[in-house]
Amino acid sequence: MSEAKKSEPRVLPYVLAINEGIRAVLQEQEEAFIAGEDVAGAGSVYGYCGGLLDDFGSRRVIDTPISEKGIMGLGVGASATGCRPIIDLMFMDFLGECMDEVANQMAKMRFMFGGKATLPVTVLTMGGAGGSLAAQHSQSLEAWLAHLPGMKVVMPSDAYDAKGMIIAACRDDNPVFVVLNKASLAMSMEVPEEVYEVPIGEALVRKQGSDLSIVAFGRMVHEAMDAAEQLKDSGLNVEVIDARSVQPFDTATVVASIKKTHRALVVHEAVKFGGIGGEISAQIQEEAFDYLDAPIMRVGAPFSPVPFSPALEKLYIPNAAGIVAKVKETLEL
Repeated sequence: MSEAKKSEPRVLPYVLAINEGIRAVLQEQEEAFIAGEDVAGAGSVYGYCGGLLDDFGSRRVIDTPISEKGIMGLGVGASATGCRPIIDLMFMDFLGECMDEVANQMAKMRFMFGGKATLPVTVLTMGGAGGSLAAQHSQSLEAWLAHLPGMKVVMPSDAYDAKGMIIAACRDDNPVFVVLNKASLAMSMEVPEEVYEVPIGEALVRKQGSDLSIVAFGRMVHEAMDAAEQLKDSGLNVEVIDARSVQPFDTATVVASIKKTHRALVVHEAVKFGGIGGEISAQIQEEAFDYLDAPIMRVGAPFSPVPFSPALEKLYIPNAAGIVAKVKETLEL
């Protein structure tokens, strides 16, 4: 093989990076297994469990009945008794089917047992719109989870973070939800072959800027980066922060950015009203009020169920154009 070929970057799509993260965990942890609807025979409906059954067998790659309550209960019980399960919740919308197990058992058990029990369960779930999957299969409900003491919630925006956050989550002794995004599955980038972690609770400044700080979650990081490029044509230099982690949230990185830019815009795909952007805005107001030269602004989805119609769904999802408009409004341009 030539030196040129040896030095070529290793590029993976988001979906295969997820697969690599799961594989790394199953190879590293004998107590780990993955369970969920269609994860074994079908390799999951999204394909990110492809080949796992052949490589790790039916005791560690488990197809479950269609019962989110039972699947999540399996995760709670197994993690409390020495296993390190990965639970696949096919759609985030199905949280309502298993919320007692999540909110009253998974999030609280370690506290209720005085720290004598650990709950090392990782839940992979798919959030966000895209693909005309309509109102019951397209929601972004991370704010529900972030409100639960004892729960950690991360939202990887790209393939590198997807692999690294899955590994970090599965090494954690607390329950962690890894909120993936179905519209990002085909997005590709360089992903190292080796095992690595992306730390939970640490944001990343994706682009340095001086005029305004955009704090974005998950898929919206890409829209924010596109908006930042468009704003260059207007002579504006905005900073883009990939929050990465919803709970715990890296307030310090955001405050440090606002001390430099003096303006803030929070962007998420979830419905704007009651979304995590309200909490982040409150934290900015509490920690960085004296540095703000303008009101904190937000971009989120309208207060409506996600439409089935492709044309309406496209209008519903926050995008770069909406971010550009809100930045200019904030800067009074």
